[in-house]
Amino acid sequence: MANVLLKVLTKKEENISDLKVRAAVGKASGLIGIICNCILSVCKIIVGLLSSSVSIIADALNNISDAASAIVTLVGFKLAEKPADKEHPYGHARFEYLSGLAVAVMMLVIGLELVKSSVEKILNPTSIDMTFSTGVVLVISIIVKFGLYVLNNILGKSINSHTILATAKDSLNDVIMTTVILIAGIVEYASGWKVDGIMGFVVAIFIIASGVELVKTTISPLIGEGANEELQSCIQEHVLNCDMVIGCHDLMVHDYGPGKRFASIHVEMDKDEDNLICHEKIDNLERECLEKYGVHLVIHYDPIVTNDVELEKMKKIVISILKVRDERMSIHDFRMVPGVEHTNLIFDIAIPMELVGDEDKIKESLENALNDLSETIYYTVITFDIMPI
Repeated sequence: MANVLLKVLTKKEENISDLKVRAAVGKASGLIGIICNCILSVCKIIVGLLSSSVSIIADALNNISDAASAIVTLVGFKLAEKPADKEHPYGHARFEYLSGLAVAVMMLVIGLELVKSSVEKILNPTSIDMTFSTGVVLVISIIVKFGLYVLNNILGKSINSHTILATAKDSLNDVIMTTVILIAGIVEYASGWKVDGIMGFVVAIFIIASGVELVKTTISPLIGEGANEELQSCIQEHVLNCDMVIGCHDLMVHDYGPGKRFASIHVEMDKDEDNLICHEKIDNLERECLEKYGVHLVIHYDPIVTNDVELEKMKKIVISILKVRDERMSIHDFRMVPGVEHTNLIFDIAIPMELVGDEDKIKESLENALNDLSETIYYTVITFDIMPI
């Protein structure tokens, strides 16, 4: 079903990254979720009231929250596709993340309310009237929820949507919760043990856990995440494939929501190359990156000296010293300014996050190592950059 739905929405496989297609997939997921959860919640409320089962009613309330979540998802995707305007020049794509956060808060509130009602049921237990119709409704719920899990999992992965993937995980949790409720009814029917309150408590804990997980998932991109390693590698490889680019560094990626990513990078080119040709190459790289990866790339041009033997020698020495301390460190924008009494080495060092705070130690140990190797006195003028995660 999911693959058929994708074909209907995308028409062509290559259109899957289109923002309109993304919105269509998200809205389809939300609409299907609303319909299925509304039907399930009505059936469970009726059965729960007839059987006096707090756990079934709790599960019905969870379905209502899932329907509300689907509505929020639907609205979120609708708002996210709004084009950029004067007040929001980077678009409205983060509405998708906000909708996920709203869903998480709703889940947490309902989960806490169910903890309260389940504890009351544990303290004052009542019997469940486990009838054939009750069992049928719960089994159907398990089947439908598992279907929603499979559907949303495929849709979420196809458009790389944290919100839809979180909805898929929530559906899988619902499968587990409803199964637990069914087991509680069977246990009481077979043994007389009244475990309904305990099972309702378990259901509530699952709801809270799902809400907490969804908060973590949706709030992280709102705060600001580093680009994933795959995208970083793709951008760097794309830039380095240009025949005039010698090296690249200082890649930064900013995410303003799905389909709204902006990046900047420094590229090194021979200073003796024609500036107009370099500019043309950079323009081509920026345009190709947008077409290929959907990233608005801005490239800073660094002209470098390539025919200075002494400079290249010192650069290799500095790199070798730094690599002893941490293999991940790298340098760029290396310049050497000889003086009467000492020589200044001016450059940038890219360090991993774990070494932030050790900049003074790195500088001191590097200068000591350099001065131990030669009679020339070296001073370093270093700018430290944090490597992208």
